[in-house]
Amino acid sequence: MAAITSAFHALYPYRVLIGLFLIAVITILNLRGVRESGTIFSIPTYFFVTMTLGMLGVGLYRWVAAGMPPAAPPRIDYPAAHPLTLFIILRAFSSGCAALTGVEAIADGVPVFKPPESKNAGQTLIAMASLLIMMFLGITFLSHQFGIVPDERTHETVISQLGRVAFGSGTPLYFLFQAATMLILVLAANTAFADFPRLSYFLARDRYMPNQFALLGDRLVFSNGILALALAASILLVVFDGKTTRLIPLYAVGVFLTFTLSQSGMVAHRWRRRGPYWRLKALISGFGATVTAGVLLIFIITKFAYGAWIVIVWIPIFIGFFLAVHRHYQDVAAQLSLEAFGSPPPVRRHRVIVPIAGVHRAVIAALNYARSLSDDVTAVYVETDPNETPKIRRKWEEWGDGIPLVVLPSPYRSIIGPLVEYVDRIDDRRRRDQVVTIVLPQFVPAKWWHHLLHNQTAFLIHLAFLFRREVMVTHVPFHLHGNHN
Repeated sequence: MAAITSAFHALYPYRVLIGLFLIAVITILNLRGVRESGTIFSIPTYFFVTMTLGMLGVGLYRWVAAGMPPAAPPRIDYPAAHPLTLFIILRAFSSGCAALTGVEAIADGVPVFKPPESKNAGQTLIAMASLLIMMFLGITFLSHQFGIVPDERTHETVISQLGRVAFGSGTPLYFLFQAATMLILVLAANTAFADFPRLSYFLARDRYMPNQFALLGDRLVFSNGILALALAASILLVVFDGKTTRLIPLYAVGVFLTFTLSQSGMVAHRWRRRGPYWRLKALISGFGATVTAGVLLIFIITKFAYGAWIVIVWIPIFIGFFLAVHRHYQDVAAQLSLEAFGSPPPVRRHRVIVPIAGVHRAVIAALNYARSLSDDVTAVYVETDPNETPKIRRKWEEWGDGIPLVVLPSPYRSIIGPLVEYVDRIDDRRRRDQVVTIVLPQFVPAKWWHHLLHNQTAFLIHLAFLFRREVMVTHVPFHLHGNHN
């Protein structure tokens, strides 16, 4: 047993790698459509509740058997650096309130409960609150009686120390209790992966997040939301070195802010609807909003220097991002609307340009396609080497089939610049009845790594004209074979 304990302590420096591995496992499970309601998630919950209640029962038995002695002095003697002030009391209060979070998972997941959804969700919330109160008070009481305090030197948690006192150090029950704690923490991490994709779906549905977050994957899960959360969680894990004490302020500030906003929203909802007993319901919601707002304010003040400032800075940034996304979608909808759509001018001239770097089969295929679009076709050759131009002209006279060839000198050997200048000369942007199409001959290698052996001029030309409204770019692929035919 001592060897196992030593192994646990030896793994602590690798907490970031272990955390990234667990994030990867949870992400894969969620992408495969594994639900929290399945057996794989219910067993750890029952296992943890059973082990925790058993630990509290054994601990209370040991305390009663010992004659219910007064609270023992702390096992670790920390020097008193500051007197007990109101600020320290508020800081302890805010830290304790973080343990009350988690009910938002049920509030966001009401639609996934079995009918009647609201009743089942309410019963689940009551059961969870009852277990939370029982375990929280039991752990707090026994920790105080046995003199257990956090130990930063050994990185051992309070609940682990309490488990050693109750079950005995190195006993099988102690390690089962540790395993149950680890599994429930993994399950708690999975809660975000179950709720954030649904939340991002709601925002995307209302056009406050990109539409990709509203798309269901082949496993009927919101894959993009899961992947985005996995990336964000991995970044936070690395930045904060895998220390949960540094991550709790970020989590708690956001949670209590949402509590305050949701309760305030319920007050406004009761006021507008004014159904049966609406005053009493609005009073309860208003009381909840006041309490959570007070906790939020205390948390911001006491945890500001410990990481809460990050949330305070990032929330306005996220709000600005959401509003910008919403304005973009509104603007797109207005421009795509058919209600205010007038008849566009008919196309009276369609000019087609075929840039060439030589005369070969891919160019001939592009010319044939270009002539199917319009009778006004011009081939353009950018002269980077004057010695090659006569060869190009001779082959063009033989294979060009009467299509005019324009040679653009490029003393600085630039391909894109002279081509853009030529299009600007022939394109009259004031005319809405003229269209310019650039047909790019492009051969496709037989193997993926063959792309590395060729330049990407066609792609660069496409980028150069991507935001030109009156210029369209078309690729004509010419597929190469693995062997010469």
